[in-house]
Amino acid sequence: MRRAIITIGSTAAGLAALLAFKSHPIAEASATAGTTTPSPTLASGPSSTAGSGQADGHGSAGGAGHTKSPSASASASASSAASETTRTVTGTVADTSYGPMQVQIVLTGQRITKVNVLQQTDSGQESSQIDSFSIPKLTSETLTVQSARIDTVSGATATSQGYIQSLQSAIDQAMA
Repeated sequence: MRRAIITIGSTAAGLAALLAFKSHPIAEASATAGTTTPSPTLASGPSSTAGSGQADGHGSAGGAGHTKSPSASASASASSAASETTRTVTGTVADTSYGPMQVQIVLTGQRITKVNVLQQTDSGQESSQIDSFSIPKLTSETLTVQSARIDTVSGATATSQGYIQSLQSAIDQAMA
């Protein structure tokens, strides 16, 4: 009887610990580490260092011994954002078991600002339903993480893998 009580108690404690466990996506782990630049996939290049220098300059002593006011910093950021180039890069078509998948990314400087899905799986009504809930999740995570290192969507593995494959090819082309 005593063993049964100990076993049940241990099982309940283990189950409670398992249910309380919260996993964190890569983007949150990067944010808690104090990094403000995008993932290394897109972090290289002059715009990422210029952007971080402006962020560090806000409120600290400037070059000629004066401090920047918030409005001066905001106008400097706005002018540098206007001078960054915007370009569009199309990824290769990824063939999935449910049809082709192709994405296009819009970059401002080195930052992904938009993802367009040019081709999506086309294997009937179920495929359309899966794409309608999975593609917005994949796009949102892409914009947050700024790389192709994103999780697949449960129940949409083929769509996710095709999206990630096409996204990675677009990022590779953008970095070339």
